[in-house]
Order: sequence, then structure tokens, then C-alpha cells
Amino acid sequence: MRGGKARDARPLARADRAPVLPRPPRDPADVPEGVRLSKVMSERAMCSRREADLWIERGWVFVNGEQISELGSRIDPNAEISISKEAKLDQAKQVTILLNKPIGYVSGQPEADCKPAVTLISAESWVRQSGDPEFKPWMLRGLAPAGRLDIDSTGLLVFTQDGRIAKKLIGEDSLVEKEYLVRVSGEMIPGGLKLLQHGLELDGKPLKPAWVKQLNEDQLHFILKEGKKRQIRRMCELVGLRVIGLKRVRIGRVKLGDLQLGQWRFLRPDESF
Repeated sequence: MRGGKARDARPLARADRAPVLPRPPRDPADVPEGVRLSKVMSERAMCSRREADLWIERGWVFVNGEQISELGSRIDPNAEISISKEAKLDQAKQVTILLNKPIGYVSGQPEADCKPAVTLISAESWVRQSGDPEFKPWMLRGLAPAGRLDIDSTGLLVFTQDGRIAKKLIGEDSLVEKEYLVRVSGEMIPGGLKLLQHGLELDGKPLKPAWVKQLNEDQLHFILKEGKKRQIRRMCELVGLRVIGLKRVRIGRVKLGDLQLGQWRFLRPDESF
């Protein structure tokens, strides 16, 4: 090239390249140990995992007195965990709402030509109680159903912003009772009542024992500790009955009471499931 020697554009021979050294084995001390902080907080019913992550990001969580602000942090599952007053205030603002769901509304995500039950929650349908907070539209943010009632069923449906309540009602280990009044048609097979109480299976898995009483020839009283999709309707079909009306009247220690269809109220501070 003009003004100097031509630069050799040939690639380096393989022997001229820097050798690729094998990576040293990973130091076991660098491997994260313990359990995710958010998981431990959820298991201790302090909050939901989502809430825990939010509080950790904001620096509201302390482990053995040390502030933790890095998401994904792992801790000794027996460590002492505390939260700041800001987290406690944030949690105190969370609301839980009890709705008497009418037929024609779905519990969760809307389906084709179906309305979600949460649209019934408004100032007009609110049954006020002494000590209630003032209803504000922001209370609908993050409000999710803690359990289901199918579109053809009525009765008590819980909506909550509180991860602790959601976990108690619909967590894998939940044993909270749900009570139903069920109207049926058809003729029950011999021994059907005992099968409803224990002995049926759905989706290839045996159902937990249930408390079932026959009130009269067309009405049954159910108390369950699980909630598979359309469980009572499917159980009744297995013993020769068809459900023509289903109403949930209690969840845990909280009753539907005299709430009318389409009405709702706040869970009171003195109530718990």
C-alpha cells in the first residue's frame, strides 16, 4: 500500500490464537443457598409473593435486622423477618369485598358474552356498615376473586387485594370450609348419599370427604374443603342428579347473611375466614 507496508489481512493461524482455557469449576461458596425471601414471606402468611417483591424493591423488608432490597435474595428459612411501618400501612389499606353474585356473571376473566362479577362492585350496590372506609375507585385495582362460582351459581364470592387472604382461601393447602345449598332434579342412585360424602373421584383423583345432608327430595346441603371446577354439579351427575340451583352461603367463618343479589360489603375488621 502507498505510504507503508501492506498490512497482512490473513487471519491468524490457529496456532497463533490465544488458547481457550477451560473454565475453572464453580466455587460452591458462589452458589446461592437458602430459600427465596419472597417465598418464605408467603409461606409465613406475611403477604403474597408479589407483595413481598414490591416491598423488597422499596426497601421495606428486614432479615435479622438487615435491610434487603435485592429481588431474588435467598435467606435461611428460619431467619427473623420484619417489615417497615410503610409496609404495614400499605397492607392495612388493602380491602376485601364480599359479593352476592347473581346468575349470568363469571367470577374471574370475562368469557364471550359474559360479564365479570367485579363490575357489580360500585357505590350504588354497596351495603354500608359502621366503620367502613369510604369506597373509592382505586380499591378495584388489584382486586381479584379468591375462589370461583360458575356462571349458573349464586351466593358468596370473595374479592381481595390481600395475598394472605387469597392464600388462605385458595392456596394448595387450604382447608377452609365452603357451604352450599343445592337444588336438584332426578333420582339418586342407591347409596348415592354415601358416595357424595366420600367415595367419588373427579379427573382421576379421589375427592376429599365432604359433609352432605339431604334436606328433602330436591334439596341437598353441602360443606366442602376443596373447590374443583364445577365440583358439586359433577358430583351430583355421578349419582344420577342434575343441579338446577346452587347457592354458596358461607366461606370459613364468614356468612353471606342478608346480602341481596348483586349487593356487596366490606369484610369487617372483626371478621376472619
